[in-house]
Amino acid sequence: MAKTLVTYFTRTGNTKLVAEAVYGALSGDKVLKPMAEAGDVAPYGLVFAGFPVQTHSVPYPAEVFLKSVPEGKKIALFSTHGSVTGSRLSREALEYASVLLAKAKLVGTFACRGKVSMKALEVLMQSPEHEAWADMAASAATHPDASDLEDARAFARWVSTLGAQGHYGGL
Repeated sequence: MAKTLVTYFTRTGNTKLVAEAVYGALSGDKVLKPMAEAGDVAPYGLVFAGFPVQTHSVPYPAEVFLKSVPEGKKIALFSTHGSVTGSRLSREALEYASVLLAKAKLVGTFACRGKVSMKALEVLMQSPEHEAWADMAASAATHPDASDLEDARAFARWVSTLGAQGHYGGL
């Protein structure tokens, strides 16, 4: 089995918690590194890359990393966000991230809620057009919770099982 990299960018620690859950669920030769330290991904057969959703998109450091993933590299994405799970806002960044991958092979995505910093919430509450979203984001204060982390582990096992069986195609 090829080596697996789990890498993440985080500002509040939410995405790191999810990355650690993903990493813990994987067997075999694996490495956990912040995105800034990930370096060349060529030696890895599979890359899990995580980031927080910021302003409905991918934060710049994660965007730079995703654009650097080489053609044909198998990659699974995960994100944390303050929006309600399944909402358009919770999906937009993963959709954009998949476009950034260009010719890499996206093998799966996972997203869960994560607490939004109080500083960000305070700024958003000052803006009438963001007030409703800030109210919704405040309800993510207890996330990622144990259930979110178990879902992340299940996602990691699912993706790695597909790879072991050679069934990445069609995702």
